[in-house]
Amino acid sequence: MTFDLTFFAVMVPAVVLMGLSKGGFSGLGLLSLPLMALIVSPVQAAAIMLPILIIQDVVTVWSYRREFDRRNLATLLPGMLLGVLAGYLLAAKVSDAVVGLAVGIISIGFALRRLLAGKTAAQPVTQANYAAGTVWGAICGFTSMIAHAGGPPFQIYVMPQRLPPAVFVGTGALFFALMNWIKVLPYFILGQFSAQNLSASAALAPVAILSTIAGVWLVRRVPAERFYTIIYWLLVAVGVKLVFDGLRPLFS
Repeated sequence: MTFDLTFFAVMVPAVVLMGLSKGGFSGLGLLSLPLMALIVSPVQAAAIMLPILIIQDVVTVWSYRREFDRRNLATLLPGMLLGVLAGYLLAAKVSDAVVGLAVGIISIGFALRRLLAGKTAAQPVTQANYAAGTVWGAICGFTSMIAHAGGPPFQIYVMPQRLPPAVFVGTGALFFALMNWIKVLPYFILGQFSAQNLSASAALAPVAILSTIAGVWLVRRVPAERFYTIIYWLLVAVGVKLVFDGLRPLFS
């Protein structure tokens, strides 16, 4: 891997998409790893991206440091830890394609239902609770470990609560920052933090920071109703991509 024009032509857009996603527009980061995998292996792409994600987490958590929902974090975190542990123990036995397919179908159904309901009737607002939070937190942790698909379960649990956009993003920022830190040890044990991979992460760090700041700036200027409409459509797009990836092995 050399830091040539091809490297930056592929990696910079991938990091920008992830930065906008981290800044608040969840779903845009879906294409980041597939883009990076055009020039490096998927495993190396994930290893390069993890330090970048941690940098972006710092920017996002700082930007929303006073805007997060403590009750949601309290209800999600215990389940998330159990889900990550289950994913780690079952990683060799569970198909990531099957998990991604299931998450994709659920995501599409949930998002389309909310979008269609919004055109005909007022949507019920839910509240954070420990029973649902533990279940969805566990699903987040498990799907993140197995198929890198922890975002949709989080959105399915939190979005119906209709939190202010900044609080919604800030809560997700803290939640996924903790999850990314948990992933550091397995990557370190697997030897993925090589000098080459860390050099690539460092070269892309300025883009990571600026794109995340841009995402935060946009979230603060988009009206709440429009923000949630955008996020629901992005969730549909994520679901379609997960379904496509899940079905592809059947036709290859």
